[in-house]
Amino acid sequence: MTKPVLLTGDTPTGQLHLGHWVGSLENRVAMQNSHECHFLLANTHAFTTRLNKHDGIADSVRDITLDYLAAGIDPEKATIFVESDIPAIFELTSLFSMLIPYGRLMRNPTIKDEIRDKQLGDGYSFGFLLYPVLQVADILCVKGEVVPVGEDQLPHLEMTREVARKFNQLFCGVDSHAPDDEAVAQGGIFPIPKALLGRTKRLVGTGGPSDNGALLKMSKSLNNAILISDDADTVKKKVMRMYTDPSRLKASDPGTVENNPLWIFHDTFNSDKAWVEEAKASYRAGTIGDVTCKKELVRVINELLEPMRERRAAFEVQPNLVRDVLVHGADKVKATANETLAQVADAMGLSRHLK
Repeated sequence: MTKPVLLTGDTPTGQLHLGHWVGSLENRVAMQNSHECHFLLANTHAFTTRLNKHDGIADSVRDITLDYLAAGIDPEKATIFVESDIPAIFELTSLFSMLIPYGRLMRNPTIKDEIRDKQLGDGYSFGFLLYPVLQVADILCVKGEVVPVGEDQLPHLEMTREVARKFNQLFCGVDSHAPDDEAVAQGGIFPIPKALLGRTKRLVGTGGPSDNGALLKMSKSLNNAILISDDADTVKKKVMRMYTDPSRLKASDPGTVENNPLWIFHDTFNSDKAWVEEAKASYRAGTIGDVTCKKELVRVINELLEPMRERRAAFEVQPNLVRDVLVHGADKVKATANETLAQVADAMGLSRHLK
């Protein structure tokens, strides 16, 4: 039996952090043996918001590739590739764009959130609006069936599902009432991909809340992230500075664990659930302080990251490793994507003049 095809990836705008780990990366590592895995570095996407900082995109590609390898992704089991190395993706993007109404694109809540959060106003490029369509092509070029994503990417995946359905119905004769899992059996080119959410949908950062009181998502740009490449001392410094309960003026005061990043992190990363529950009770009673709980969190996070540091150190001394991994990945995905493009062109009648 063939393995289900999995595709997911990252936009190379910086190194990966613990939010990426619990949101998607640990799922990717775990599924390498059970799925045909493709991990994409969407460098073209990065130009949509980093045009004036484009010099750093190539460095981020290298950094994230090392992050993948350090996290435990094995290039013998999974394919790592760069978006711009696959020309068929851009041809598919053009064709798929015909299937997406402009109004539907602008109703994408992730697009609206990014325009607001990045204060783009009306000065965003057409490429910014195009990148969700690029994401559709990224997934469908390898006929992805499973897509590990963070919660904020679900609207993009839903658009991919809509495009796959519409293409299958318009050009392959699939019945509009057919269940998604019967699309290929009915002659469709594309399976309808399914989302796989991480165990933590949205990891908060180490810093304080926004102006409206909501805890901010972990982000390197907000300087509230613990990177998976951070050394032990850096992890310690970041955790010991972590925002906790501002109303707790001294260690003996009762503390609140709800919406407290310290306890969100313990719930997420500390496998000793008995210690966590006992410590929460003591924290609420004012018999245990932030420092004790933060020191335990330092230990827990460093225990998680230490094997990654060791692998990364071994990979960093191999000067051609990243290049070789990405070249191998590009060669493999090019063949798959070119075949998909040929099938799409044939279904749409674009190649009939050659016959």
